[in-house]
Amino acid sequence: MTQSFRIEHDSMGELRVPSAALWGAQTQRALQNFPISGRTMPHAFIGALAVVKQAAARANGRLGLLDAAVATAIEAAAAEVAAGRHEAHFPIDVFQTGSGTSTNMNANEVIAALATQRLGAPVHPNDHVNMGQSSNDVIPTTIHVSAMLALRGDLIPALHRLAEIIGEKAAAVGDRVKTGRTHLMDAMPVTFAQELSGWRAQIDSGLERLAATLPRLQRLAQGGTAVGTGINAHPQFAMGFCAALEELTECAFAPARNYFEALSCQDTAVELSGQLKVIAVSLMKIANDLRWMNSGPLAGLGEIALPALQPGSSIMPGKVNPVIPEAAAMVCAQVIGQDATITLAGQSGNFQLNVMLPVIAYNLLESIRLLANVARLLAERAIAGFTVNEARLAEALERNPILVTALNPIIGYEKGAAIAKKAYAEGRPIREVAAQMTDLSREELERLLDPQALTRGGISGGAGGGG
Repeated sequence: MTQSFRIEHDSMGELRVPSAALWGAQTQRALQNFPISGRTMPHAFIGALAVVKQAAARANGRLGLLDAAVATAIEAAAAEVAAGRHEAHFPIDVFQTGSGTSTNMNANEVIAALATQRLGAPVHPNDHVNMGQSSNDVIPTTIHVSAMLALRGDLIPALHRLAEIIGEKAAAVGDRVKTGRTHLMDAMPVTFAQELSGWRAQIDSGLERLAATLPRLQRLAQGGTAVGTGINAHPQFAMGFCAALEELTECAFAPARNYFEALSCQDTAVELSGQLKVIAVSLMKIANDLRWMNSGPLAGLGEIALPALQPGSSIMPGKVNPVIPEAAAMVCAQVIGQDATITLAGQSGNFQLNVMLPVIAYNLLESIRLLANVARLLAERAIAGFTVNEARLAEALERNPILVTALNPIIGYEKGAAIAKKAYAEGRPIREVAAQMTDLSREELERLLDPQALTRGGISGGAGGGG
């Protein structure tokens, strides 16, 4: 089939654009210039960019800078884009001009075309849709807005759900006692409630870290225009824009305290990425704990059994693997790598503009999306459904010589070490060896070495040393 074209023009001249395309000349040039990865800007970013254009039109209309009918047409067109109705018309590669000008003009051209159709009169992508704006403040603003909406709508609820599921599991199996481990070696006993409380605290701390970053994410570059001076923007545009944006998103935003900072650097994006990296590290810790606890089931720890979700081998019948924790660990590795990209990109603020904005936006939103998805999977398909192997726990506790630690205040460290070594060497329960090597009665040993009691702290007094 032969594709038909139309002729469009920009300040550099004419060129052919597919007849069915909503975009114009500048988008077409970007398509020709950047055939690099085939990755386009995330849907979340394009949707937020459309909302930014919607808010700008509303603010300019209220200021009397845009004809009311034109402003209304732009708003309606931008709302269609924000709803995801025209995603095929945003084809530009992530790896493009560092300001994101190509993506900004892509949005301007598509929205102008839709508004023109709606209005029945020309709507200009620069003069109308981009009024009072520059790519240099629009793209940093959209990074903040898209991240804010993604956090609020996706990651934060997912982390709250994960924390809730961990709490529910702790309540269900929390009284079971297991061997604690430091350095992957047997240590003093803990309960499942105690172990899972550590997981939940990690998630709660991650949520607190995100909350601490949100106030800076809510400060927007919009109004700084090209270099931070606000050239060609109405003095009241920034405040009007933020008010309109709050109406559209139900999220409070405010102009940046300093536009030169907001345009020239992406420190808030780097900060947020760092918080996401911490969450990734937390999730990887939880995922690896689950893998170790599930290991075996015969030759590993075998403390729990994760839900069996799929066959684990193409050659070994009956094998089942911890697929959700493994997927989670890979996501976490990806997020950590994306943080490195964002950190390097954040260093590319040259004078009045950071020139790696698209790659920052892409990786930031991808990290948020991946973490949200995997947090839900860990909660619903791993933690909620695992079962505890109580017989295996009891067997390990019975033979754990490290329980002798509880006797240190009574018999001393040296004597305790001798008892532990003998128990290890002979493969005998610690109570049995301690009964032979001390004057303590069987009853006292039962009381002092009760694993459940030992999870509540030192029943004999004294303070321990290192792990």
